[in-house]
Amino acid sequence: MKKGKNIVFQDGEWWYVGCSDGGRRRLSSHRRKNRKRMFIDGKYVKVSHPLHRPGRYEDFEDAAFAALKNYSRTSQGQIYIMSNPSFEGWVKVGMAVDAEDRLKNYQTSSPFRDYVLNYKFDTNDRRAAEIAAHDALHARFESSGEWFKCSPLQAWSIIANILRNFDQKAA
Repeated sequence: MKKGKNIVFQDGEWWYVGCSDGGRRRLSSHRRKNRKRMFIDGKYVKVSHPLHRPGRYEDFEDAAFAALKNYSRTSQGQIYIMSNPSFEGWVKVGMAVDAEDRLKNYQTSSPFRDYVLNYKFDTNDRRAAEIAAHDALHARFESSGEWFKCSPLQAWSIIANILRNFDQKAA
């Protein structure tokens, strides 16, 4: 447990001394309160600040990108099969932390909001599962990046077989 200059052991308990009223607060209460606060370079940032995010950061850039660091580190997520009638006969196979959220991102690039999430698979290792799915689909179908010339059902059949090795379940 890290002890600072305002933390003392008195009356058989740890206390934080230096509250705004000059009193003391149990250290556990002080820490619980601070979990909801934001500090930039040691300075308190009000909840009303537009970039408020609980935690301790060196600068606002660190605070803004903290969630992105967690996003890039997490291996869990989904493999998805998506289609669009504008690209008839083609499906996109990709990975995301959340396939529904990825679908929303694609919809913003289409004036018709016509992308369809055909299938999604939960996985504990979305990167490895996507590589295996792409390898199998590239071997069987014409492709362009993550787009494959096949039906959603054909892609589902191949991916479902492959993902059994990854302990997947189709959603």
